[in-house]
Amino acid sequence: QVQLVESGGGLVQAGGSLRLSCAASGRAFSIWNMGWFRQAPGKEREFVAGISRSGGTTKYADSVKARFTISRDNAKNTGYLQMYSLKPEDTAIYYCAAGRSYSLENGYDYWGQGTQVTVSS
Repeated sequence: QVQLVESGGGLVQAGGSLRLSCAASGRAFSIWNMGWFRQAPGKEREFVAGISRSGGTTKYADSVKARFTISRDNAKNTGYLQMYSLKPEDTAIYYCAAGRSYSLENGYDYWGQGTQVTVSS
């Protein structure tokens, strides 16, 4: 098992940046793929970005491609989501997740509690 805790959310103006962190504890972080998802009010949770165990492979939703960067530091048991050029439509609760599925877009088994990101226009 792995426990995940997100941090770094907050209120930012459109065009601004934020970096989210996901601290993992429990079973070795390096065995898990890691993903970021978000859920806006009244909408379903959606995939944002995923990164493989080693960090060598990444995948992004089209809506965030070229604006967001996912990364991880296995030595620190921490994953990151760097967000640039934020838009009001990026407003959501952001969740990190860990899993061992072949896919980086789904199949995650463990979830954090989420961190709120609000982008004002």
